[in-house]
Amino acid sequence: MTPPSPLSRQADATLTEQLSGRFAEHIRQRLMAPGARLPSVRECARRHGVSPYTVVAAYDQLLAQGLVESRKQRGFFVRDQQRPHSAPADDVPRLPPRLAAPVSATTLVRSMFQPPGSQPMPGLGTLPMEWLDLPMLSTALRRVSGAAQLGALSLQYGEPAGDLRLRRVLSTRLGDFGVKAVPEQIITTLGATQALDIVTRTLLRAGDTVLVDEPGWSIEFARLAALGLRMLPVPRGDEGPDLAVMQRLIEAQQPHDRPRLYITVSVLHNPTGASLSLGHAHRLLQLAQAHDLHIIEDDTYAHLAPAHLPRLAALDALERTIYISGFSKILVPNWRVGFMAAPAALVDRLVDTKLLTSLTTPSLTEQALAHCLEQGLLRRHADRVMQKLDAARARSVKLAESAGCHFAAPPRGLFGWVDVGVDTERLSHAMIDQGWLLAPGTLFHATPRATTLMRINFATTQDARFWRALERTRDAIRA
Repeated sequence: MTPPSPLSRQADATLTEQLSGRFAEHIRQRLMAPGARLPSVRECARRHGVSPYTVVAAYDQLLAQGLVESRKQRGFFVRDQQRPHSAPADDVPRLPPRLAAPVSATTLVRSMFQPPGSQPMPGLGTLPMEWLDLPMLSTALRRVSGAAQLGALSLQYGEPAGDLRLRRVLSTRLGDFGVKAVPEQIITTLGATQALDIVTRTLLRAGDTVLVDEPGWSIEFARLAALGLRMLPVPRGDEGPDLAVMQRLIEAQQPHDRPRLYITVSVLHNPTGASLSLGHAHRLLQLAQAHDLHIIEDDTYAHLAPAHLPRLAALDALERTIYISGFSKILVPNWRVGFMAAPAALVDRLVDTKLLTSLTTPSLTEQALAHCLEQGLLRRHADRVMQKLDAARARSVKLAESAGCHFAAPPRGLFGWVDVGVDTERLSHAMIDQGWLLAPGTLFHATPRATTLMRINFATTQDARFWRALERTRDAIRA
C-alpha cells in the first residue's frame, strides 16, 4: 500500500485540520465506503507521523461534521450520508455550521488511555501512575482472594447496595467529615461518575432542569446534556455558588419547570480548586429548603483535602443532600469503586436504578478497598500523595508565572485555573499538534464560549518544556 503523503507542519492549517480534511475528502468522494472502519488512533498516528491526540481531535471533527460515527469499543466508522428518498433536499432542516473543537469532554476521557511512558498531559484529570501504590493494591487483592473467599466473591452476584464490609468502613470514614450515615444509607457504585448518573436518572427525566456550577466539570455537562436535561449555570466564586443568581434562576422558571436538583463540588472544586465556606454552606441549604431542592455533593477530591472543610451532607444530616465520592483519583483509576450516602427515603429507588444500569457489585475490588481502609493503608498513601502534590503545585505555579500566566483562583488541590492571555481553544488546537493535550476553559462552561482560562493538573505540568512550548505558541497566536 502506498504510504499517505506527509502532513505539513508549515501549512496554514493545523495538523488536526489537515488530517480531518483528508479523511473528509475521501469520504465525500466515496473513496471510503459507508460502514468502513477508520484506522485505530494509534495506527493512524503511526501512519501520519503525528501524536495520538492529533488523531483524536481529527476524529472528533469528523464526528462533529456527521461524517463518521463512534461505536463503543469498536472504533470509528464512516456514516451513510445518503438522505432518505422521501425527504426532498429543500425540506431538510438546515443547521448552522458547527465549529469543530480540537478538545472535547470525550477527548479528555479518551486521553486517559494514553500508553504508559507517554509524556505527561497538562489537561488530564488523574494522578501520574508513578504516584500510585501498586504494592498496596497487590497485597489487598491477595488478602481477599484466598481460595475460600474467591468463590463467594466471584461466582455469584454481589449485594445490590454493595459489599456490606465496605459500607461499614465507609460509614466510619464519613464520620471523619462529620457526615453521619449508617451502612444502610450507603450504596456503592462503579466510580463517582456512575453515582452521579444513578441519582440524576432516579430524580429527573428528560426535559427537566438542573442547576450546575459554572465553571464546572466538562464531562458532567456532557453527561447531563446526553440525558436531555436543561442546565442552569450558577457562577461559582471562591466561597461557593452565587446564591443571588441561583435564586433568580429558580424564580424565573415557571413553577412546573423549576429545578429540583443542584449538582456541586463543595471541596476543591473542579476546575478552580475553591472550597465552600461555612457561612455560604448554611445559606445554600436555606435556599434549597425554601425551593425544595435536592443537592448532589460531589466530594471526589476528599482524599486531597483537609477533613475539617465544610460538607453540606454534614450540615443537613443527609436530609436533602446526597453525598458522592470515589477512589479513582487517589487509589487506582481502573477499579472504579465509588459510593453515595443518601437520605433513607431515597435508598431503595437509588438501588433499583443501580441494578438496572450495572446489575451487580464487583465484590472482589470492594473488599480489597475495605482492607486498605481498615488497615489505614489508604490514609498513609493519601498523605504521601498530598506531600508530592504540594511540591508539584509549588513548582507548577512558578513555571506558569514565569511563562507570563496568572491564576484566576488561588492554587489549591490538584487543579489550577490559569489565565494564559489568549483564547485557550485556539491555543489547545495548536498545542495538540505538538503532543500537549490542554483542557481549555470553554469546556468548563455549560454553554461553551471563548475564554483565556484553562485548567491545568499540577501533577502533570512540572515539565519546563511544556511551558516553553506554550509561550512560543501563545506568542505566535498574538502575532
